[in-house]
Amino acid sequence: MAACAHCGAETQLYANGVPTCVRCSEQRVNQVRKGPSISGQSIRSVLVANITQATARANRASQAFIELMGQIPSGLPHPDGIQRIHNASGELAKARKDLMRAHAALDDFLKTGVVPQDLKRSG
Repeated sequence: MAACAHCGAETQLYANGVPTCVRCSEQRVNQVRKGPSISGQSIRSVLVANITQATARANRASQAFIELMGQIPSGLPHPDGIQRIHNASGELAKARKDLMRAHAALDDFLKTGVVPQDLKRSG
């Protein structure tokens, strides 16, 4: 038996290839029937804003990385140049990972109605 992707209960039921127990499946159906609530609208707005911010950050990190790579070879001593590339690359990787997380959170919310933990704690 598989574990429900939402609550962890054992289940044999799959929804779109994702293990989902009967209780979670019924909750999702009921939520879809009710339509988005006011809090659902505000959660969606926060998640979309998170994507916008993460996209802007990823774009800035990408631009900084491209500019840095355009400066190669620079007059900096070799280790400093390498460290600058590592730093810019690490920042770009982190920004892209955060962007993927923001997209995944919105996708999960729209598909299943699952509110991300950080939004549950803050409001």
